[in-house]
Amino acid sequence: MGESTDTKKVLIIEDDKEIAGVVAVNLQSNGITVDQVHEGLEGLKQALSGSYALIILDIMLPGLDGISICRKIREVDSDTPILMLTAKTEEIDLILSLELGADDYMTKPFSMREFIARVNALIRRSNRIGQNSNSSDDTLKKGDFLIDFAKHQVFMNGGLLDLTVKEFELLSLFVKNPGRAYSRSDLLNIIWGYSFEGYEHTVNTHINRLRNKIEKDPSRPTKLVTVWGIGYRFVDTEEGAG
Repeated sequence: MGESTDTKKVLIIEDDKEIAGVVAVNLQSNGITVDQVHEGLEGLKQALSGSYALIILDIMLPGLDGISICRKIREVDSDTPILMLTAKTEEIDLILSLELGADDYMTKPFSMREFIARVNALIRRSNRIGQNSNSSDDTLKKGDFLIDFAKHQVFMNGGLLDLTVKEFELLSLFVKNPGRAYSRSDLLNIIWGYSFEGYEHTVNTHINRLRNKIEKDPSRPTKLVTVWGIGYRFVDTEEGAG
């Protein structure tokens, strides 16, 4: 996965063939090539053997559930975006999926227009990552952090952080703009590329996971702090927690 990723190829892992078929038809009508798998173990095998711009993954699957698939994909591939499909009754599973590295989610039933917008946003970002990997070196040093944009890596106090794509994009945005407060809506627009309401879970979970990786005490953050009533901002170590 990675270097030879097809810029418009998507894998759907969904056991409901009717839903998978409708999704596939709509994606294909938007110029996207689609592979479909309807069972968990085969889906994982396909995800690890193919080169995809996006993996659409249902939580409830026969053979191997979507959470396990997400975990196993992220063990070897931190870049390929994963969009989870979930029923309203699966909220706990959804949060766990996001904590394991899924990039986004949609709750069934969903608007196909919104779904296509989400897919296109994830594919655009996936393609940009591939293009940036071939660009010349470009780094930023700010406080405890050194960001290497060409290699898509972040070092904190000399140690390499294990970040997902969205965590990298979030941290890069904050470090580039110390002191600036971003609302959850701002972050959805900038990082996920859409402005649909009702998906604060996505932002909150990624922020919490990022704090677990950069804060000494995630329950009392001093680098990525909450701005009550607004959202979040990054505190440069030279500025202090404030």
